[in-house]
Amino acid sequence: MARYKTLTFAIVHMLVAFSVVYLMTGSIALGGAVALIEPLVNTVAYFFHEKAWESRWLKSPAT
Repeated sequence: MARYKTLTFAIVHMLVAFSVVYLMTGSIALGGAVALIEPLVNTVAYFFHEKAWESRWLKSPAT
């Protein structure tokens, strides 16, 4: 299930990245480049962030 969450996050992120850069620059090429590169890198970081939060080392110790 985490994979689907990551995939949908990537799609939304790419749409947002494209829209912001396109609105700022008017360039479809630049918007497309940013929309492909930045969200892909961010999605990988997000995946590992989720894994870290699921791991024991970030959970509170039992009291």
